[in-house]
Amino acid sequence: MKYTIRGKQVDVTEAMHEKAIRKIGKFERFFKPDAEAVITFKVEKDRYIFETAIYSNGTIIRAEESSNDMYASMDMVVEKLERQIRKYKTKLGKQLRQEAMVPENFVIHEDIDEDKDYDIVRTKRFPLKPMSTEEAILQMNLLSHSFFVFINSETETVNVVYRRKDGKYGLIEPEF
Repeated sequence: MKYTIRGKQVDVTEAMHEKAIRKIGKFERFFKPDAEAVITFKVEKDRYIFETAIYSNGTIIRAEESSNDMYASMDMVVEKLERQIRKYKTKLGKQLRQEAMVPENFVIHEDIDEDKDYDIVRTKRFPLKPMSTEEAILQMNLLSHSFFVFINSETETVNVVYRRKDGKYGLIEPEF
């Protein structure tokens, strides 16, 4: 697994770097060798935020936690990733993105509470029109939604803009 480690508003010490790789490295056995783990350390006011995203063949497993101690945040992220991988493992046997994981490395002897049904309670249909990212954000805000699907007029692909927890905006673009 390839590791990318970043620090936002914090200098990443060698100890933090090593501990993060040791903690997240235990998930290497579940992914193909070309997987990438992006690890981010952040400090906002008196909160220490640890975030990890593991990218493997189109699959993304991500967790973020904050606390008053960076190492505690790391431990919480590891627990969250373990739960996600366990849940993913149960679905893996049912066909979901098998090429991203190494199924023979999953030996988990506990029952997982798995959502058996995905209840769709409402379906909306709407015309997609080409627009700029700025126009899509404006539309999203006018509708008071937290995301908006649109056709990007520059790339002519379906994109999604969304409002982040920090009040800023994100853009999701497809990658083929």
